[in-house]
Amino acid sequence: MDRMLYVAMSGAKQTALAQAVNSNNLANANTSGFREDLAAFRSMPVFGPGAPTRVYAMTENPGVNLESGAIQATGRDLDMAVQGNGWIAVQAPDGQEAYTRAGNLRIESGGLLVTGSGYPVMGNRGPIAIPQAESLEIGVDGTITIRGIGEFANSLAVVDRIKLVNPDGAQLVKGKDGLLRLKDGYEADADASVRLVSGALETSNVNTVDAMVNMIALARQYEAQVKMMKAAGEMAAKSNELLSLT
Repeated sequence: MDRMLYVAMSGAKQTALAQAVNSNNLANANTSGFREDLAAFRSMPVFGPGAPTRVYAMTENPGVNLESGAIQATGRDLDMAVQGNGWIAVQAPDGQEAYTRAGNLRIESGGLLVTGSGYPVMGNRGPIAIPQAESLEIGVDGTITIRGIGEFANSLAVVDRIKLVNPDGAQLVKGKDGLLRLKDGYEADADASVRLVSGALETSNVNTVDAMVNMIALARQYEAQVKMMKAAGEMAAKSNELLSLT
């Protein structure tokens, strides 16, 4: 009886965790550059004194879906989409380098180039600062060119170059802040082959239809596990009644 109850209880708990992952994916279906989190179930034996006769369920995060989303034109000069494989390097809140596909860039009042979430964009010498200018252009290779205030149209100056990287996807791990980092904690080298598309943004790679179907399936799975727990309780109660008659 306790085996049945334990399996159902642990299964319900892990199903709820998987539902949280799926709900987060669904909530970010319209977030630029978002990468879908994956979740998978597996059974784990309970080791201890005696034979491992008890098994519980466990939800694992095997990684992130690194497939590209669709590229949508916006017409905004500071919107950049990574074409094909590659990432934009940014400075995470902990000061370390991290990577994102969200190219909705903006310039803060101090001239710092940041993403829509406020992460400073990394260049050749750290976070990129943009001086006041009449015009700004970001090339396909990430080179930032400006025309100073009062300068002639052909007086262009290169300010910096956005650091674009393309590490092995198997070496990337996603943090709670939604940014990706190398598992070993090192920084990826700049890759000159990565290209940007100006005036466009990459959509999330979450398939909303699949996420909705998965949400319904997980909800039904959770209900079945709760019913199994109730059945285990009822069977235990009946057993106690029978034992009390002896």
